[in-house]
Amino acid sequence: MRTTLRTRTAVLAVITAGALALAGCGGGDDGEKADGGSDGGGKKSAPSVKLPKLDGEKLEVAAVWTGPEQKNFEKVLDEFGKRTGAEVTFVPAQDPIVNFLGSKIAGGDPPDVAMLPQPGAIKQAVDKKWAKPVGPEAKAQLAKNYTKGWQEIGEVGDESYGVYFKAANKSLVWYNATVFDNAGAKEPKTWKDLVSTAQTVYDSGVTPFSVAGADGWTLTDWFENIYLSQAGPEKYDQLAEHKIKWTDPSVKKALTTLAEIWGKKDFLAGGQTGALQVDFPKSVEQTFTGGDQPKSGMVFEGDFAAANAQEAKAEIGKDAKIFPFPAVGDEAPVVTGGDAAVALKDTEASQALLTFLASTDAAEIWAKQGGFISPNKEMDQSAYPNDVLRDIGKALVDAGDQFRFDMSDQAPQVFGGTPGKGEWKALQDFLKNPKDVAGAQKQLEDAAAKAYKN
Repeated sequence: MRTTLRTRTAVLAVITAGALALAGCGGGDDGEKADGGSDGGGKKSAPSVKLPKLDGEKLEVAAVWTGPEQKNFEKVLDEFGKRTGAEVTFVPAQDPIVNFLGSKIAGGDPPDVAMLPQPGAIKQAVDKKWAKPVGPEAKAQLAKNYTKGWQEIGEVGDESYGVYFKAANKSLVWYNATVFDNAGAKEPKTWKDLVSTAQTVYDSGVTPFSVAGADGWTLTDWFENIYLSQAGPEKYDQLAEHKIKWTDPSVKKALTTLAEIWGKKDFLAGGQTGALQVDFPKSVEQTFTGGDQPKSGMVFEGDFAAANAQEAKAEIGKDAKIFPFPAVGDEAPVVTGGDAAVALKDTEASQALLTFLASTDAAEIWAKQGGFISPNKEMDQSAYPNDVLRDIGKALVDAGDQFRFDMSDQAPQVFGGTPGKGEWKALQDFLKNPKDVAGAQKQLEDAAAKAYKN
């Protein structure tokens, strides 16, 4: 799916004026509106969606989520089980999930539903004839609760296969408020300001950035935000479809800009070599632990980093604050991502789970836990536990269909979503040697040409 960014400025204005200005952290007007659940104040609330009785049915759901994400998703699955009588089991999957599913299917033991983190993975599942179309009840929930854009991302051809349950704003920088206060640093608005702020933090005695180099997907997010802001939405779409090559001058410019931070060893916790050993959860943890002397002052990633910050005992809005990814070009970027539920077995239980995940009931269960943003426009925004997440969620809904989806997630998975290969590997190599812009471009283009076959 391709959408325009005419409302990017408006979206960022909503974010900046609200949560990301971070005047404070609001209380939790939590709402768990599952059948028999409570709204946070002990009151019963009626379910918004009717589900079938599935007593005795067993359902397996595969996802790559671990840690707090897995725990919070299991709460959603538990509620589905309570309401239907089905026995639901979470199946931990490995990246790339398509390879994991291929092994399970070849062994005759596929899960009933899989949470796929890339539109490219949905297309692969359809092409391999694994995925089953979304049923009428789930489609009705999608039509009621989702904008056309979010429905279209889950489509292949004219058929709906994916229910996007979890979305992400991937244009955020999280920072340690104590570090910024001690350094006298201010939230930057432009890339130039970000580099200057990093120097201010460094001069105060704290390494500016924690970069999760062990997880290649975080590196693609760095590149995408710079590229979207600097090259613009039209070029972004062209590169996403490989209609222009990775050897294009616009890519050179973006990588050169990225090297202004990645190329400074003192700006990265552990330097370039150390960053390559840090995974995403660790990158957040080491930003919000260590008192006045954490290993880093800032970490770039999406709203979902809130769960990891909370695991590090940081209070969102007080200890852990955020600002929009600074404008590199004329406008700040708005990059989104998401995870879609896809049925691999066309059973009543599988379709019922898709229906539930497309409802406001399911979205509100995870929303109240934090570390989650829903593309469900009908979900009660008061379900978010604090003003930070509430305003991020509102900004996503207010954006309607005006956003850009994560570029690497749109790519063939062998290029944009496979550890040790394609874009992930090329950007890890670039993090190791940020001076070799031309070499990185060649490596990216060689891998893209093979993956896209164009």
